[in-house]
Amino acid sequence: MLELLQSVLGFVLAIGILVTFHEFGHYWVARRCGVRVLCFSIGFGKPLWSRVAADGTRWQVAAIPLGGYVKMLDEREAPVSVEEQPFAFNRKPVAQRIAIVAAGPVANFLLAIVFYALVQMIGQPALRPVLGPVPAESVAAGAGLQEGDTLVRIAGQSVATWDRARLQLLQASLGAQTLEVALRRASGEDYAATLPLASAPTEPLEFFDYLGLVPPQVRLEPILGQILDGSPADRAGLQVGDRITHLDAREVASWRELVTLIRERPAEEVRLGVQRADAELQVSLRLAEVMTEQGPVGQLGAGVAEQAHLWQDFRFIHRLGPFQSVLAGVEQTLNMSVLTVKMLWRMVLGEVSVKNLSGPLSIAEFAGVSAAAGVVSFLGFLALISVSLGVLNLLPVPVLDGGHLLYYGIEAVKGSPLSERVQSLGHSVGLAMLLGLMTVALYNDLTRLLS
Repeated sequence: MLELLQSVLGFVLAIGILVTFHEFGHYWVARRCGVRVLCFSIGFGKPLWSRVAADGTRWQVAAIPLGGYVKMLDEREAPVSVEEQPFAFNRKPVAQRIAIVAAGPVANFLLAIVFYALVQMIGQPALRPVLGPVPAESVAAGAGLQEGDTLVRIAGQSVATWDRARLQLLQASLGAQTLEVALRRASGEDYAATLPLASAPTEPLEFFDYLGLVPPQVRLEPILGQILDGSPADRAGLQVGDRITHLDAREVASWRELVTLIRERPAEEVRLGVQRADAELQVSLRLAEVMTEQGPVGQLGAGVAEQAHLWQDFRFIHRLGPFQSVLAGVEQTLNMSVLTVKMLWRMVLGEVSVKNLSGPLSIAEFAGVSAAAGVVSFLGFLALISVSLGVLNLLPVPVLDGGHLLYYGIEAVKGSPLSERVQSLGHSVGLAMLLGLMTVALYNDLTRLLS
């Protein structure tokens, strides 16, 4: 219940912030262009709070926190008196209408820059781009890369953290035939390598497996740090801090080994050797059975204890100065925008599965997790969603801002607006496309949750 509440509150806060800035972009430019704004609403449906400002704009917070809108004076929606017509949106020159519509997505991009810059200035825990185990059959192994090597540059761009490396690797996967990387051996020797990408898979997760580039691995000890309520571990009386020494007659040396042994025994009765303080215990229990895409696997219902000291050689606080942070914010916003567009286009072409789409349930889950992790994580999450919101709204789909910009662009070229019939038909098609996209995203969310 606590996690659910955290997710709901994180989602509402995130959507509230992002939608407010998006709609304020529309509002601010509309007012500068002399358009009368009738209502500024955060949320849809019945107003929970409202106030009428001196300029006649009604500011309100509505019951359904899934978006918002700015309602402007417009003759296409209601009759407008002769004296009010100069303040109507539809009476403004096409250039001003384009500016008003584009201001919402632009506000999201500017907000993302601010959030990314704040993350860089405050500083965030990061992982040095040191390579973990390199699978023998991988592309990285074929190019001579070894565990312990440090990534220095990817496609000519410097790399400081694993997060940065992942983003650059993902960008490199979109159409390139080869990938140039510069690395440094643990001994200090610098070298370069070329990774072939011609036969690389297009799915992001499969692409990383194909390359064989993974973060450094540490050997976590099999110490319990979390017990799930009602799980086999809970029912058997296991406690946080217990160390698992044996499973049946087999000695357990690491957490990874314990997980592997448990997954191989769905619904089986097992006997665990447990070290609790100075006592040696024997605990019998029946593992749970969980269905996955690979079939049934066993589950204990316990999590590993945090062992931060094992990561001290790889973790550091990544922080930049104010000017460098702003530049990094601009660069990251641009990179994420381009990456989002490319991924969407590859989905349209069928090169990337639509399973990569996430909907409101996943966003709510990530909002709760990032909020629990701290201010820096939540700011990074807000920046990412703000970029996604800006890109989504610029898609040339009627009913979205990008669809309106498409109409106004055509009007600017031909000298007159499209007919009402064409615009109405476009809105119907756009609404159907948007509902289809939302349905797929929600289906993906439910599938992930149920599995």
